[in-house]
Amino acid sequence: MNAEQFTKLQALLQRVQQKSPFYQNKFKAAGVDIADVQTPADIGQLPFTTKEELREAYPLNIQAVPDEEIVRIHSSSGTTGKPIIIPYTAQDVAVWAEMMHRCMSVAGLTAKDRVQITPGYGLWTAGIGFQAGVERLGAMAIPMGPGNTEKQLQMMMDLQSTVIAATSSYALLLAEEIHKRGLKDHIKLKKAILGSERWGDKMRIRIREELGVELYDIYGLTEIYGPGISISCSACNGLHYWDDYLLFEVIDPQTDKPVADGEFGELVITTLTKEGAPLLRYRTRDITRILTGECSCGLPHPRHDLILGRTDDMVKVKGVNIYPGQVEDVLKHIEGISSEYQIVIDREEGKDAMLLRFEQQEGFDATNLELRVKKYFKTKVGLTINVQALSIGQLPRSEKKTARVIDNRY
Repeated sequence: MNAEQFTKLQALLQRVQQKSPFYQNKFKAAGVDIADVQTPADIGQLPFTTKEELREAYPLNIQAVPDEEIVRIHSSSGTTGKPIIIPYTAQDVAVWAEMMHRCMSVAGLTAKDRVQITPGYGLWTAGIGFQAGVERLGAMAIPMGPGNTEKQLQMMMDLQSTVIAATSSYALLLAEEIHKRGLKDHIKLKKAILGSERWGDKMRIRIREELGVELYDIYGLTEIYGPGISISCSACNGLHYWDDYLLFEVIDPQTDKPVADGEFGELVITTLTKEGAPLLRYRTRDITRILTGECSCGLPHPRHDLILGRTDDMVKVKGVNIYPGQVEDVLKHIEGISSEYQIVIDREEGKDAMLLRFEQQEGFDATNLELRVKKYFKTKVGLTINVQALSIGQLPRSEKKTARVIDNRY
């Protein structure tokens, strides 16, 4: 934490102590006196904020300013419980647009670009966040929203889109359609800004080669403005985050203690300047690490690594903890396997059973690939599983996020 961040943190603590009933109650319950935060190291005395607490605050108990100062709300999907509603002031909206503008600039976009925006609009933060950043840059926004692939391809060709913003799953779906229809020579895409889900090296290579674009990872979450709080650069060595607006910590999710820079753990974010719904030490559940040293791109803002997964992505099979990232790490080392896979977990005769389905490239023997995957998975993860090789296109494609794990036990 630098001096500027610490000054903003102290101002944030004063603000929430005076204006946020949510944090007033948290401080009281935790026995916290903000006057005790005298040095950056003292942040460890402050309580974490969790997703469950934000759900319990539904609809607007997280709000820290009067109603007349709120100009917009956004919401999480609420697929695993009550949705989380986040209110924004005019300044919050402006700060978010500035962060998105920075992301567009880091990706090398200019006012001459035409950006096809495929993430959803409405309560979800993604579409409108991209729109704000593109317009602030002065580029042309093409607000398509999700789905309707036929229309997406038509507008991509007719308007000669140069940049696409999407989830990696939908970018892959579009890339496959463009390849299948022989449209690559009619497409003018140069860059793709992708986020909202973790994606592995094999998917990254397929999208880059089939679309012929430069790829940029963008990161964000609804609770912390939305997409645009960090982005990868031309050096492809982590994502730069905007430390003048946000404070990043990485902790061990088991002990809640900070880990050393360079070690993986759970990302915790504090919104230093947010007004409508300021968040103090918010546990994102995303697994990453802080990268040290200067980036060769010259950008002064610090970096975090690619998102490795989520603490709640883990499934336990036969007593073994498994993350999708482990599966991707196994598959990427075996030649002949494409990017798409699916994990299906069932209960058979009172025991856990895991089936790993994957797509194979043309010209490779399915039986041989299945044997290699089964053996390598046992060696790397320590678990005997069932495997099934499929042709490319047999696994489901998504216009949003791809469901990698299907757990039929519960």
